Amino acid sequence: MNKLKTILTNLCRLVLALTFIFSGYVKAIDPLGTQYKIQDYLQALGIQDFAPDWLTLLTSIGLSALEFSLGIFILFAIRRRLTTKLILALLSIMTLITLWLAIANPIKDCGCFGDAIHLTNGQTLLKNVILLLCAIIVWIWPLRMVRFISKSNQWIAINFTILYILISSIYSLYKLPQFDFRPYHIGANIKKGMEIPKGAKMPKFTTTFTLEKNGKTKDFTLDNYPDSTWKFITSKTVKTEEGYVPPIHDFSIQDIKSGEDLTNKILDDKGYTFLLISPHLEQADDSNFGDIDPIYEYSQTEKIPFYCLTASDESAIQRWRELTGAEYPFCTTDETTLKTIIRSNPGLLLIKNGTIINKWSHNALPKKEGLTAPIQQLEIGQMPADSVPKKILKILLWFVLPLFILTLADRLWAWSKWIRRKENKLKQDISTLKKEKK
Repeated sequence: MNKLKTILTNLCRLVLALTFIFSGYVKAIDPLGTQYKIQDYLQALGIQDFAPDWLTLLTSIGLSALEFSLGIFILFAIRRRLTTKLILALLSIMTLITLWLAIANPIKDCGCFGDAIHLTNGQTLLKNVILLLCAIIVWIWPLRMVRFISKSNQWIAINFTILYILISSIYSLYKLPQFDFRPYHIGANIKKGMEIPKGAKMPKFTTTFTLEKNGKTKDFTLDNYPDSTWKFITSKTVKTEEGYVPPIHDFSIQDIKSGEDLTNKILDDKGYTFLLISPHLEQADDSNFGDIDPIYEYSQTEKIPFYCLTASDESAIQRWRELTGAEYPFCTTDETTLKTIIRSNPGLLLIKNGTIINKWSHNALPKKEGLTAPIQQLEIGQMPADSVPKKILKILLWFVLPLFILTLADRLWAWSKWIRRKENKLKQDISTLKKEKK
């Protein structure tokens, strides 16, 4: 029975560790995306105005770091009693939140795994119930978890884990997320992402009409719509059945002056196009705006179209022009779309024939000194060679390998310590036997 308890505890520990590590990491490397999701929750509760952006951003970084760290701690059985208590408390809160999501449905995606995996609210609740059961088991029998690192050396793993995940978040915030799970990742073709495959299931809608006659109101559908003697009051359209939704379904570009739709013109251009992205110019970081002007001048010289896409109104655009001396054209695009395209305000996108060639944070824009040749001959005009396997290898080298070396060294130290104890005990026993013989 005890063996069964130990096996069950360690299986639950593994499930919790893998879930918390993955969930915490994908959110930690996208702190702005996690911040947007936190703001969605606050908006659903009607308290968004009471939480400033700096607070939601710090909360985003803090929660992600906590989740990732707890996953590492339970994987290595570090501070077993405290770790299991914290995980149980966190999952209890998360389960209550997801129960509210499943009942009220204020947000369609909980954001548990960032943009890497999307779950329905029902699936999220089921996942958290399973994790909560696992958390209860490890909380009941925390000492049955096999320890990989000695208690005296656990502080090294604790500090290293917290430092690593915080640096990962700060790096992603300063530049861009190391892994891009969104439909606007480098190499994605925007127009193809908007296509609906042949035979795909289409959503179904039902429209209800409220009409009046002789002082009485009544609801009708298209199937039983009455004659013209009824007076129209209002109508309501409700989606009755979900259908296929393309990865990109809300991308459009409109000229801010004429209102002309430029979407197809820009996406069908066989050459390069620069898109400066700023959801809100009034909130944009203007510390590096001096690096934007040389890029615009270069685009003018090379006859490369350059547009600024924003959801700001004309007064904010005019203020940005006065502040930066911007001469490039401005276009209107949906705020959520712009936040999804790039996690930087402002950020720069380079596309060619509708395909995303490169992305830059405002902290890492191409420098004027490098813009000395036609763009097809420059490094910025080529897709980066930094592949996913290479990025995973960096994680293995910078985080997993040091932890593995620490664990190995700790186990060797513990084993040598055990050998020394055995040798000392053997020497004591021999000494005792000699004394008894005398």
